[in-house]
Amino acid sequence: MSAIKPTLYYIYDPMCSWCWGYKPVWLQIKDVVSNDVEIVYVLGGLAPDSGVPMSEAMQQQIASYWKKIENYLGTQFNYDFWHQNMPRRSTYPACRAILAAREQRAEQGMLDAIQHAYYLDAKNPSDNDILIGLAKSIGLDCEKFEADFLSPTTHDALLREIAFARSIGGNSFPSLFVQTEKGVGELVINYEDAETTIAQIRSLI
Repeated sequence: MSAIKPTLYYIYDPMCSWCWGYKPVWLQIKDVVSNDVEIVYVLGGLAPDSGVPMSEAMQQQIASYWKKIENYLGTQFNYDFWHQNMPRRSTYPACRAILAAREQRAEQGMLDAIQHAYYLDAKNPSDNDILIGLAKSIGLDCEKFEADFLSPTTHDALLREIAFARSIGGNSFPSLFVQTEKGVGELVINYEDAETTIAQIRSLI
């Protein structure tokens, strides 16, 4: 192995339903290879800020993605979300909440909270008040979180992170890339089996 530890980039969005479906396999991969590579979470930014209600057609389309993932992987979704909220095609607020939580070393906790709120509790992580409430629920310093969350600096950091994801080929979510001294290589995502991806990683490092 080279002297410089390879990096495994996980490109994701906290409101990406395929990332939610992939989560059990991803956590297996992460657990196995965490001593061999530096794991870096990178926000991909699925949908920019929008205050416009999602069209009925788009709601039905996204709900159909949920059903497809549910049938394919057995992933749990709470379809009450579509009746209890005003859905908007807007994931940047959730992404900024991740960055604000990262300032308190709580990226994973906030990601878990957002996914559970969205997919299991039918809450809308496009809404700032929901995200601030989630920060409180996982024990963050709420005053600092809210200041960071609403800061233009955090939005600029998100745009830079999205640009980095695109620069290495992270145009879909989830995506995995390994960076070694030889360069950056993309891994094939297998939603059902961790071992194939673990083998890919080991072959590259």
